[in-house]
Amino acid sequence: MKKLTIPLLLLLICGGRLGAETQKTCQLQQLYNVSFMTYSSYAIQSTGSVMVNCTSGVAYSIALSAGGAAGATVNNRAMTCSSCTPSTLGYQLFKDATYTVNWGNEAATDVNATGTGNSQTFTIYGQIPANEAFYASTYGSNYNDYSVLVTIYCNTCTNISANNQNITVHLQQTEVGCGISATDLNFGNYTGTVLNATTAIQVGCSSGTTYKVGLSAGNGAGASTNDRRMTLSGGSAQLKYGLFSDSGRRTNWGNTAGTDTVSGTGTATTQTLTVYGQVPAKQSVAQGTYTDTITATLTY
Repeated sequence: MKKLTIPLLLLLICGGRLGAETQKTCQLQQLYNVSFMTYSSYAIQSTGSVMVNCTSGVAYSIALSAGGAAGATVNNRAMTCSSCTPSTLGYQLFKDATYTVNWGNEAATDVNATGTGNSQTFTIYGQIPANEAFYASTYGSNYNDYSVLVTIYCNTCTNISANNQNITVHLQQTEVGCGISATDLNFGNYTGTVLNATTAIQVGCSSGTTYKVGLSAGNGAGASTNDRRMTLSGGSAQLKYGLFSDSGRRTNWGNTAGTDTVSGTGTATTQTLTVYGQVPAKQSVAQGTYTDTITATLTY
């Protein structure tokens, strides 16, 4: 009896992972500094940028720190210059082209985005507000903040490369000049007798710079700088008042140069000008809240 034998080949195909799971990554690729040119009292703006590349579909956010100035916050950043007067110069960083939405380092204020697998560029909108270095001591002073930390946050990423880098915010130079700020004047309650109150106007000018400060007539119908009038909120009734440059309340403060404005000379420090207000007696008016808006104009 003959037997035929043939080999039997058994094939066992086992299932298994054919490749590694896709990694979710982010990379901070490029930073461009925020550089301002010349500043003198008026608000100026400039831009920088952040370039990021994240895996497609990955959610991430970009945060900007408060910077390196002592006491700075993300809502109150500052550049510094050790040899300048003043030694700090306030600035702001925004995430929108209208310069209204602050760019901070919390989830609610960060720039939030979704990766595309390609480079994405985000503009940093920088601004130096008006009246920051309004009494710069010399022409050409420059200010810097070298420590605005850029950080990418990504909860699902397995790797974030080149993270935590600094951008520099830089001002090329200041020009000598002036600036002005003011606080409200509150008379309190009027009972028919003379009512006096004061407020302050802050002026800062470079040393030797002469200036004049004028006060407008206000918004009251028929008002002039010698006959100012508050108006009843929600009505038309008026309450007369005056603004003066002396404590005796005899010298009217108006806006005609050389006549009734207040003059001074800058000292590279903030100077306080007192506004003396008075509501005359024996005015019979309806009960309510009376207001007016005065414009203070600084000429130098």
